[in-house]
Amino acid sequence: MIMETAAITTSEDIKPCCTPAREAGARAGSPKPLAGGGKRRVAPHAVAIPGGQALVGTQAPQIPDEGEGPLRKIRLNGFLIGATAVTNAEFAAFVEATGYVSEAERFGWSFVFWAQVPDSYGPTEGVVEVEWWRRVDGAYWAAPNGPGTEKACLPDHPVVQVSWADARAYCDWVGGRLPSEAEWEHAARGGLGDVPFPWGDAQPDDHTHTPCNIWQGQFPDVNTCRDGYATTAPAQSFEPNGYGLYNMLGNVWEWTSEPYRIRSLKRHVKDRLRAMKGYKLSKGGSFLCHRSYCYRYRIAARSGTSPDSSTTHHGFRVVWEAE
Repeated sequence: MIMETAAITTSEDIKPCCTPAREAGARAGSPKPLAGGGKRRVAPHAVAIPGGQALVGTQAPQIPDEGEGPLRKIRLNGFLIGATAVTNAEFAAFVEATGYVSEAERFGWSFVFWAQVPDSYGPTEGVVEVEWWRRVDGAYWAAPNGPGTEKACLPDHPVVQVSWADARAYCDWVGGRLPSEAEWEHAARGGLGDVPFPWGDAQPDDHTHTPCNIWQGQFPDVNTCRDGYATTAPAQSFEPNGYGLYNMLGNVWEWTSEPYRIRSLKRHVKDRLRAMKGYKLSKGGSFLCHRSYCYRYRIAARSGTSPDSSTTHHGFRVVWEAE
């Protein structure tokens, strides 16, 4: 069972989506300076995305209070983007070259989904109201579920347990950056225009249509794994979109370069945003998303997360300026 112990709280008890936040005032300590940063190292799998008119948002928001609408048109320059999220192998190469120490390592613990916590660990602390997230000492990117789980760090799977600062550090090392929300959505649409999913309009379900790695069953207790995966899938899996990009929805949440902002006149939204000051925007949903709880595996969907948080379902991909 997952509700074994007294739970810890998150910043201001605000828990946007299914991603927990570290306690307000927590400190990880100073990162080690990087070596060899700034050199342009474009991934071999990077894809050129054409510039021009791009769409952001939707005319049919499913969670209006999170700023999904309205649909608007903007102009973008062309750019390069990783066909996949950054993998464990790619992140390991970065750590080997620079000696980088992630924020989870400096905190000494991170968040692990309850079903991924080894039985041998015994009781663990959970997060108020989302007790399926457990605090696990020693969890970080190379041992994502805690000490002794290094085998879960599969080379071709997306790196997880990375904070916004960790993602930024990697991007700096390869001479790239995190995508803006507009760039991410433009790339995710794959040239299809105003569609909710990278493959078009067809809604994923629990039985017959599983085009991405999300939850099937009853969240958070029963996952039938109809799509073939209980946790992350390889970064290059499922069918790519029209631009050749994999897993723009599902698998892992992806950090963007932007703060989490919502234009709203509603008092309860403003109050929530005040508590989330400093949070960063993530896109795409993860293997834990299900329509009954977290219907955010849509292009226009959005989530805000404290930048120092790291979990077993959060990664990133890199954008480079077009030459």
